Amino acid sequence: MLLYILDMFGTAVFAISGVLLASKLRMDPFGMIVLAMVTAIGGGTIRDMILGATPVGWITQTEYLWVILITCVLSMLLIRQPRRLPWYLLPVADAIGLAVFVAIGVDKALSYGASPMVAVIMGVITGCGGGIIRDVLAREIPMIFRTEVYATACIAGGMIHTLALAANADAEYASIAGMITTLLIRLAAIRWHLSLPVFGSGK
Repeated sequence: MLLYILDMFGTAVFAISGVLLASKLRMDPFGMIVLAMVTAIGGGTIRDMILGATPVGWITQTEYLWVILITCVLSMLLIRQPRRLPWYLLPVADAIGLAVFVAIGVDKALSYGASPMVAVIMGVITGCGGGIIRDVLAREIPMIFRTEVYATACIAGGMIHTLALAANADAEYASIAGMITTLLIRLAAIRWHLSLPVFGSGK
């Protein structure tokens, strides 16, 4: 039940990030809903299609769509009546959602017989895939392709998750260990502005 609640929370947070980007680009309500949806369920959709887990999750579990739509409406109302919120509120909430999505992606891939390496990749896709689609639609360079420590946190969390399972740890504890790893690395990156080195031609 806790994982389900956190999954819904992550879906709402990712939807908010789509709405905020759409607002920044001055999109209409339809554009906001589209960006919110692809951000929230895009990664899971790609994962399910690759794994052959069809119909994809949100088709049979329509509560995801309702969470996104309600989040969009509330977010649009709040945008019209801006209030000062701590700068770290959305990044921290996003980090929690990311950690949960990675764990869900790893678990689902393993349940479909994927190898540990593929399971880690599916975890990364679940956590980052929606954001990539969102940024591409908005004609921006996806965040995980820049210096931000984001996908790296997903990879580390997915590896701890699968290594714990390989060590015969309980599945629930393995998921928690992976989520905590992803969350701590992401929070550290937010707190201390950690980034990866940039490679370029130097011109």
